[in-house]
Parts: sequence; structure tokens; C-alpha cells
Amino acid sequence: MAADPRNQLTLLELLAPDQLLVVWGDGHESLYPYLELRKRCSCAKCVDEWTGEPLLDPSKVNPGVTVREWKPTGRYGVQFTFSDGHGTGIYTLDRLRGLCPCPECAA
Repeated sequence: MAADPRNQLTLLELLAPDQLLVVWGDGHESLYPYLELRKRCSCAKCVDEWTGEPLLDPSKVNPGVTVREWKPTGRYGVQFTFSDGHGTGIYTLDRLRGLCPCPECAA
């Protein structure tokens, strides 16, 4: 079965000063504020693995946090290294697409 082009990366680019640009296989463009990506991390340090309860207090995240680098994780996700030193979370492409903040996706 072929992968859904909606959730395949065509381009991922770090934009100064505070946004990530993703262009998806279906041509859709998503702009993610770095701060919101950091707050939405679902790694074991940020979300309890058993209960799903948040462990990260969003008010404690530096509002000036940036993404320093990113790397693919297999063909299913990306891992970001943030300026606050955090870098353990994997954002699946399905989840990243689901986090798109544009009005079209939010509807």
C-alpha cells in the first residue's frame, strides 16, 4: 500500500526567527511556530507514558525557544533539537500534519 501523500514531506525548512516550514506531498504548506512545537512534544519527559498526563509545564518553556536542527526518523517522522537542549521527542509525520495550525486544517 502506498503512503498517503498528505503525510509525506516534500520540504522541511527552519525559518528565522521562529517558524518551521513544511511542504507536504499534496502541496499543502504548514508553518509551525517553534514554541508551539516544543510545547507539543510527546516524549516520555514531556508526557507520562502510562497515563498520557502532561509532565511539561508549558509556562516553563522559554518563549524564545528555537529549533536548532532536525533529522528524519526512518520514513515516518522527524526529531527536533531545540535551543533549550531538548531533543528526545519524535514527531510522526501523521502527528505533525495533525498539528498544522492553518485555518484550513483547524476547521
